[in-house]
Amino acid sequence: MLPIESGFMMPPEWARHQRTIMEWPVKEALWPEPFCEILPAYAEIVNTIARFEPVTLLVNPHLADEARTFCHHNVEILPVKHNDSWARDNGPTFIVNPQGELAGINWIFNGWGGKYPSEDDNRVASILLSHWNLRQFDAPLVMEGGSFHVDGEGTLLTTEECLLNPNRNPGLTRKEIETYLQKYLNVSKIIWLKRGWVGDDTDGHIDNVACFAKPGTIITQICSDPKDPNYAISQENLEILQRETDAKGRKFDIITIEQPQATYYQDVRLTLSYLNFYFVNNGIILPVFGGVHSETDKNAIAVLQKVFPERTIVPVNGLIIARGGGNVHCLTQQVPDPAS
Repeated sequence: MLPIESGFMMPPEWARHQRTIMEWPVKEALWPEPFCEILPAYAEIVNTIARFEPVTLLVNPHLADEARTFCHHNVEILPVKHNDSWARDNGPTFIVNPQGELAGINWIFNGWGGKYPSEDDNRVASILLSHWNLRQFDAPLVMEGGSFHVDGEGTLLTTEECLLNPNRNPGLTRKEIETYLQKYLNVSKIIWLKRGWVGDDTDGHIDNVACFAKPGTIITQICSDPKDPNYAISQENLEILQRETDAKGRKFDIITIEQPQATYYQDVRLTLSYLNFYFVNNGIILPVFGGVHSETDKNAIAVLQKVFPERTIVPVNGLIIARGGGNVHCLTQQVPDPAS
């Protein structure tokens, strides 16, 4: 039986959470050196989220003591083998039905198109769902959680660069991929943006480009410098959003946030995005980048506080984590509270 046949759907990220899932970093994942800077930056995010809701931290068993040293109140250490730290992409996607049952989708995870080892990561979703004794739906689709957003009312947002990439599902057509998304996530309208940011190792994940703030409202990051290759990308995506409607036929209210300026680490352009924030209960955890980015940091905080006046906006240092190719949203996976 498919999720849609039992009335399951994916709640929006701003719905109330039971907890957040994260995965403790491992040096073997080839984080850019110095690796010693990654752990405190990562722990800051864990401990900040734990102020708002419980965190279940998956830890390779031999690193359990290390994780306990860094992560404190309201953090559960769960020994589970994994290859890397991006729980958004290899963890289960949680869905709920009208009876209040919580279940999970186990997508196929192939290391972002075969770029990195993924054997242990591909088992994480199944291990977690079994640990919590939740119903598991195995989807025959290579997918990462950072490649799509939903509004909770039937609309899904994604990019062609990622989902139609031949390194993911080369045997499937766009229509076949849409059919799987409709059946497993219970959506009826899929909006395809073209590309993600230049240098994004995930092949254009949507969670760096645009997200729903609420049904009918989208926040998108833009680039105002015509000399930056992200300029043409952001203009193209903005034009698509301006002419699109959601599953209920509404035109979108579009809110923009200016991107941080181009920044390099070890000659690699970092994928810096304020859209890689994470909803927590009553708050938002926002990566900021400091220094030359201070003005765009302040602007992002102001925009989000205006959009979400009822939430506490908590900035965290995202510059070090960005060396690994992602940020706060990529590191996290929400477990919705079906009772809310």
